[in-house]
Amino acid sequence: MKVLVTGATGFVGREITRQLQASGHVSRLLVREASAPPARALASCHAVEVHTGDVLIANTLAPAFVNCDAVIHLVGIISEVGRQTFERVHTDATRNVLASAKQAGVKRFIHMSALGTRADAQSRYHQTKWAAEQSVRESGLDWTIFRPSIIYGPGDGFVNLFARLSRFLPVLPLIGGGWTRFQPIPVADVARCFVGALLEPSSIGQTVDLCGNETLTLREIVDRILEVTGRRRIKLPLPFAVAKVQGAVAEFLFNTLLGKSPPLNRDQVTMLREDNVGNGEPARNLFKLPPRNFRDEIAAYLT
Repeated sequence: MKVLVTGATGFVGREITRQLQASGHVSRLLVREASAPPARALASCHAVEVHTGDVLIANTLAPAFVNCDAVIHLVGIISEVGRQTFERVHTDATRNVLASAKQAGVKRFIHMSALGTRADAQSRYHQTKWAAEQSVRESGLDWTIFRPSIIYGPGDGFVNLFARLSRFLPVLPLIGGGWTRFQPIPVADVARCFVGALLEPSSIGQTVDLCGNETLTLREIVDRILEVTGRRRIKLPLPFAVAKVQGAVAEFLFNTLLGKSPPLNRDQVTMLREDNVGNGEPARNLFKLPPRNFRDEIAAYLT
């Protein structure tokens, strides 16, 4: 199949592109700048087609969709900056991509959402993800929606963040005490599901949780990172109210003054108030995902 991938230069997108090629599919990448280092790196490593377009500008998209059999839509953000808002990147961009797919006659659409997305979500991140999901469901295409928990692997922005912080800081703050539960899943397994769904008819019309087989609190995740890196650090509980204030300050400093994405925002604090868990059995059974040991998996790239 010829598969158009949006967000291909991101952490998950790079692995999906790799697995698409390994599975014999032809990858076409939609990027804002074909000359940007991430796009050039992908093009040099894989036999891919690169098309320039911006998912936020509908009239730049049409050429990328011509003669494609499927679309894997991955574009998303975890923090806002400038015109990159949750509403625009999650909701408006998805509608633009859907419209271009339908206009080009593409039938198969596989969408990246997030665990915790629902109609009554408290965070704007999840609210906009829900609106995007609804657009996908109403598109008339043969859709599949995946909702992953925390995704980890070489180059991730979660496990590696705590590993870097623990290198320099004697104290690691844990928002809400670190009791929020997650089901971390390796990026290779996430990509396996996206690529596998292309030729799996039973996944059409399904919303599928992507969860690891272990349920771990944030505190337990940090403990395992410290264990494999051989470090001992103090874990400091940080009340949600204090974290919310810190998020507001970070948003002002980074968004307003520096024009950059803040390392922490209020929406992330809101999301940490609820567990990030789901039912991973359907995906594990359908795509034959092997059991994983989080500690062993992260040790492979942290040590």
